[in-house]
Amino acid sequence: MLEQLAGTSVDVLVVGGGITGAGVALDAASRGLSVALVEAEDLAFGTSRFSSKLVHGGLRYLATGDVATARESAQERHLLMTRIAPHLIRPMAQLLPFAPAVTAAQRITSTIGFAMGDLLRMHAGTPHAVLPAPRSIRAQTALAMVPTLDPTSLRGAALAADGQLVDDARLVIAVARTAAAYGARILTRVRALALGRRGAVVEDALTGERFELDARAVVNATGVWAGTLDDTIRMRPSRGTHIVLDAATLGDPTAALTVPHPGSISRFVFALPQQLGRVVVGLTDEDSPGPIPDVTAPTEPEIRFLLDTLNRVLRTPIRRDQVRGAYAGLRPLVGTDHASTADISRRHLVAVSEGGFVNVLGGKLTTYRRMAEDAVDRTIAFAGLSAGPTRTAALPLVGAIAAPTKPARALDWRYGAEAGRVLAQARCADPLQPIADGIDVTRAEIEFAVRAEGAMTVDDVLDRRTRIGLVDDDRRRAHDVVAALVAETLAEL
Repeated sequence: MLEQLAGTSVDVLVVGGGITGAGVALDAASRGLSVALVEAEDLAFGTSRFSSKLVHGGLRYLATGDVATARESAQERHLLMTRIAPHLIRPMAQLLPFAPAVTAAQRITSTIGFAMGDLLRMHAGTPHAVLPAPRSIRAQTALAMVPTLDPTSLRGAALAADGQLVDDARLVIAVARTAAAYGARILTRVRALALGRRGAVVEDALTGERFELDARAVVNATGVWAGTLDDTIRMRPSRGTHIVLDAATLGDPTAALTVPHPGSISRFVFALPQQLGRVVVGLTDEDSPGPIPDVTAPTEPEIRFLLDTLNRVLRTPIRRDQVRGAYAGLRPLVGTDHASTADISRRHLVAVSEGGFVNVLGGKLTTYRRMAEDAVDRTIAFAGLSAGPTRTAALPLVGAIAAPTKPARALDWRYGAEAGRVLAQARCADPLQPIADGIDVTRAEIEFAVRAEGAMTVDDVLDRRTRIGLVDDDRRRAHDVVAALVAETLAEL
């Protein structure tokens, strides 16, 4: 495909295979433009797979007075949950305990924030059937939802609702596959070396062979790495760290425990129930200066901070040795002179570079579609392309169905309308067999990741198609079986 692409020209060349780049490719392709996307590693390799896996309405933005960002988040959440990807997102209860560690000011501002968030939900048109209204609950109800809360002096809780992704990387894959269905060519393991107004020089990361790709317009959607392709860009990456716990450690909670940072009314630590019997606790917001690593690492002080903040409201503190895994991602924030990255706006920026290509910077996962729309609008105007208006606000992603609040199988939540196809197309032996004891991922899903979702290696599957790799012990137990299935499937292609 790369050789074919080098011998022709496309309307739009997108560089970067995270959620922003995939979103740009889908928006452009669905308008009828010819599109190619190149990614140096794998889809969702960078920041996009290291989020809290929330499609949120912007509680934090409301707390800081950034109503415009909160409104945009609520609108995009509505589109994702009702039209674009209802199979990948479901409502998640969000519980703020009225515990001694939560001050009166934090209770009041958070409760007001929940109420304002509900007004934005109403403005966006999201029905209560999708996101229930916030309310106060008794201590007994709070303890039933999060059994490990400290009952001592617990005065009830505030309960709200937000959107939870089954997986952020799976959203990226779905967007990229939908773009491919509209004709976009998606190429992984192709590294952009230099960008220009009429194309790019790229390198096959597997062979080292170089190619010149011709395009009428180029979009730099490489996130925290944008400055490596445009030296006029000033990025200020912020590290967000999460830890992974067994859900049983928190009593198998049915709500996301929300704990304000000590002394703050706008920053929180969340303990978020996840698939595969896990709870993810996050997150931090720390400056991360210097060269951008391929994969950033969480620090022990950040892990300790998350545990200490969470433990303030628990009956029995969680120990460091109970942490099953940890991960960190870098937010692609546009550089400013703010003292803290927590004060930098999460709104995105689209601008034409001095080199004649379009940069799309900043933003966040929830608003990827709007970022992509703005980037393609700017690209069309700058390059004089002929295309219609965006269609993505009403465009379902591959697999989209109106999913039940609690899907009958994990397979249905991960694949939606394609769940049956995952099983029907499987050629491996024992397709419904879990790949390891206690890991709710079937052999058929590993094969589907290679056949339909662009996975090429065992790491692609463990780290970006199934998320088994977030827990090192699970990764070790699953590795050999997954590696054998990947090799078997690749041999048949």
